[in-house]
This record gives sequence, C-alpha cells and structure tokens, in this order.
Amino acid sequence: MKNITELAPWQALKAHQKHIVTQYMQDWFAEDPIRFARFSMQVGGILLDYSKNRITQETINLLCDLARATQLSSKIEALFDGQIINTTENRPALHTALRNRGGHPVYVNGENIMPLIEATLEKMRSLTEKVRNGTWLGSTGKRITDIINIGIGGSHLGPLSTTHALADFATENLRCHFISNIDSAHIHEVLKQIQPDTSLFIVSSKSFTTLETITNARTLKKWLQNALGENAVAKHFIAVTASADKAVEFGILPENIFPLWDWVGGRYSIWSAIGLPLALLIGMDQFLEFLRGAYEMDQHFRHADFASNLPVVLGLLGIWYINFFDANNHAIVPYTHHLTHLRTYLQQADMESNGKNISQQGMSIDYQTGPIIWGEQGCNAQHAFHQLLHQGQHLIPVDFILVGSNKNNFADHHDILVASGLSQAQALLRGKSYEEAFSELITDGYSPQIAEHLAQHKTIPGNRPSNTLFLEQMTPYHLGAFLALYEHKIFVQGAIWNINSFDQWGVELGKQLLPQILADLQKPAGVMPHDSSTQGLIEFYKSVRSES
Repeated sequence: MKNITELAPWQALKAHQKHIVTQYMQDWFAEDPIRFARFSMQVGGILLDYSKNRITQETINLLCDLARATQLSSKIEALFDGQIINTTENRPALHTALRNRGGHPVYVNGENIMPLIEATLEKMRSLTEKVRNGTWLGSTGKRITDIINIGIGGSHLGPLSTTHALADFATENLRCHFISNIDSAHIHEVLKQIQPDTSLFIVSSKSFTTLETITNARTLKKWLQNALGENAVAKHFIAVTASADKAVEFGILPENIFPLWDWVGGRYSIWSAIGLPLALLIGMDQFLEFLRGAYEMDQHFRHADFASNLPVVLGLLGIWYINFFDANNHAIVPYTHHLTHLRTYLQQADMESNGKNISQQGMSIDYQTGPIIWGEQGCNAQHAFHQLLHQGQHLIPVDFILVGSNKNNFADHHDILVASGLSQAQALLRGKSYEEAFSELITDGYSPQIAEHLAQHKTIPGNRPSNTLFLEQMTPYHLGAFLALYEHKIFVQGAIWNINSFDQWGVELGKQLLPQILADLQKPAGVMPHDSSTQGLIEFYKSVRSES
C-alpha cells in the first residue's frame, strides 16, 4: 500500500493548508452569513457546530478525498462485518455488535454471536432486577446497598464515567464505588464507606489475571470473609470475564459469572456486562436506551456520506490539525458536571487506540498519529488552562461540549454554564486586536503611554479552532450516541493513518518488566539485571521500607 503522504489528496491538502494558513475565520464568517448552517449537522440528538474551524468547503472536499483514497468505506464495513481488523491479535473488533438493536445477525467464525449477546443482556436484567428490588440478599439476609466495581482500564473508566454521567437516572437505593488503583489507600477509602453484609463486589477482568484487579479482589475477599465467614463470597461477589474457570477458582459461583469475548476490547467494553454497575444504577430498560443511542449512531456512521457523517467529519478535522498544522494536542472541555470523567475515558479510548508508530503492514510511519488528549470541566478549565489556549504558542483545537437541559437544573446556573462555554468558543475565534485593547484601556481612563504598554499584553490572537457539540439532553440515549460518536471518530483516524487501533502492545511491556522488579523489591539486596537508575531506585525503596 502506498504511504498516505504520497497520495494525491494528502499533497493537495498540504498545498491547500499553505494557501489558507494566513487567513482568518472571522473574515470567512463576515463573507458567508450561512457559514454556521454550512458547517454544522445534527444526528441522534447531538448538534455539531464545526464552523469555528480553519476550513473552507474545499478543505472538507479534500479531506473526504483523502478518506476515499484510504478506502475508509471498506474499512467501516469490515468493522461492522466482523472481519479480522485487529490483525496483530487475529481478532475482529465487534463492540458494535454489543449494541446491535436492529436484530440482524453478526457472525464470528461462522457463528451468529447475537444469541450470546442477547442471553447476556437477559442475565444482566435478572441480576439487576433482583438487586434493585431487594430480593438479592447478602449472606446475613440483608439487601444490597453498595456496588463495588473492581477493575482497571476500560473495566474501570467505562463504568465510572457513565454512572457519573447518568447519576440523575440512578436509583436512590444503591451507591456505586470504584477501586482500580493498586495503592491500598484507595481500598481503605472505599472500605470506610461500606459494610460487608450489604456490599456486592463486581470483579471485571477479561483474563482474570490483571495484577491490580486480582490483587484488589483478593484483599476485598479476605476483608469480606473475615467479617462474614468463608462462604460469604457466593452472595457478595460476581465476575465479568472471559476466563470463567479462573473466576470459579477464585470462589465465584458459575451462575454469577458474566461473559466477555476476545472480540471486545477493554476500552470498548462498557456496552457489555462490564456495564453492570451502570445497569444496576439506572435499570435495565434505561441501559437498553443507552445501547440504542449508540446503535443509532452506528447506523449513521455506517451509511451516511462522508461530508454529512458526524464521526467522519470529526475524525477528518483531527487529521487536518494533527498532520497539516502540527497540532498534536486536543482539549476536551465539557460544560457539564455529568461529564467530569469524560476526559480520562477519552484519553484511554484515543491514546491507547491510536498512539502507534507502525503501519498495519508492520512498517515505521513518518507522520503523526494519535493526539494528546487532555482537558477539564469547562468552568474549572477557564480558571486553569484557558490562558494557554488563548495566548499560548501552541495551536490546540478544543471540543466544547454542552447540554441543553438536565433533570436537576437551576435555570440561572445552567444559563451561565452554557454562556460560559459559548463565550470561550467565541473568544478563541475572535481574539482581541491591539487596537481594541488600546481603545478599551483609554475608555477605562488609562493614559496613552500606559495603554500602549498594556495593550500589548491584552492582545489575543484569535483564529483558534474549536468544535461545539451540543447534546439536547443528558439521557442514557444521548450518552450512548455521544460515546459511540467518539469511538467512531477514533476509528476513522486510525483507518486513514493505516494503523491498528485495537491492540496496545506498548501497555504490555511494563507488565512484562514488573514481575522481575517486584521480585527484586522483595528479596535481599544483591546484583540485579537492571539499569543503574532502576537498581538505585530499588535500593532506595528498600532502605526506606526497612527504616519504616
């Protein structure tokens, strides 16, 4: 396959960027009164305004040409058809099948996997109804009041972010806690809030060997048994795993084990039984609405033309800045408390997927891939890092995310919240000229001499790009569509960059090195097969530990 940098659309985009790089978005808005209508679209209760980007219609046309030249359409079909797109692990990536609400079959190795998925959803319904209505009782006969999710990576970030986002839909009879960190302080923090006889632990690990998760699970199992006896595990532990035999060996009853499959990646697993904490809190009917929102975004992504395809357009805009403006950062700024954990969720989804330097064919690539994802809830962000967005030397595209209405809004609060987001996006677009700053200072009573000096510092370049994504409401349906949108955006970029978005070998190296370091931490000092830095740090830790 030809290197994408050699493709005609790529070369045309390079030339086009040089032509428009000195132009200003404000001028484009002045010249085109329907620019917003031209560069906005609405799908699944989500409005995307991408008019505040450094693009013209020619830009979009050329980006779509690049998508066609890299066979994006056939790659999208391969995703949904269950083809082996995770080539290094010889697997499909069928998280879309988990939310397939259309009833059509999906095949893996000739087997229709939809009956397996539907059976798991029914098993989830049975569990959630028993826990929510109080008929699932702990070993002392008390109903469950606290759900403790034990997982890491996608098994943690998916349930954490979605339960927080949909807290307005949660039952008042259950609380959810999350333990991911191997630091025992995290466990102690949770143990202060729960009682053993009213707690239900969910151990979420595909392999059931993830060191952090299994170590935490064993610690909590011992805590439970110390309080309630050896047999308490049966009533207080369930598992979500692809390794049911290991879960049984741990002591979890077979009927309390929910399946995962190797064609579901951890960062795409919230749609599976990994989503049990969410289903327990909001109920199974609402969980199915969450799946339905994602499914409808899937259908849009699969069938819409590129130029009117919301995930494709978002993905192409990212490529435009990463590869043609050398903008390797992307800020996620949600103006809603409900999406407080979105940044960390998208950090994993994007950076673990597309942080690659090797093509699908195993060749080194000479162009940038996956952006650095970071951000914060909007009003907090304004008082933290927006200074750099407005006047720093870095070009950092921003996604502003707003919600039209929530269940529990104070109207005046929400108006201020939305106005804050819109004003920041407008400020990035407009900036402030030296002349405007000087005039304001004179009006405020400053002398011309002081105004000349201060106006330099108050000048803001503007012409800085952003997207605004507006969710009509924060409901299970809208959240499902929204998360699927970002999944597909990430897929689009990986497909065009010709990388495998579904493996994560960089994560594995640290896991391989850990056992030797752990063994050396736990044995007397001696010659160790490490670099001098690692050895020196091991010896320092041992000395501190022995003193304490």
